[in-house]
Amino acid sequence: MRRATAILPENLAPVGINREQAAALIGVSATLFDRMVVDGLMPDARMIYGRRVWDVAEVAAAFRSLPHRSQPVDVAAAEGNPWDDA
Repeated sequence: MRRATAILPENLAPVGINREQAAALIGVSATLFDRMVVDGLMPDARMIYGRRVWDVAEVAAAFRSLPHRSQPVDVAAAEGNPWDDA
């Protein structure tokens, strides 16, 4: 059986990808990608019947919104610390 991506012309990138492909797209393991989804750093999957599919553009946009290593990160805001609002 041929893989679905082998059906597409080489110059036409897929719009939707699976979990492993989404993780590879941003250079992390599938387990770390799952954690990033739970933490809201990556988008959740779309559902096609029972199959989870990630939108390539959404994953790329979420990756581009992550801070660079040299940028300060507001840890309290990222973790939702309720005492920081006082």
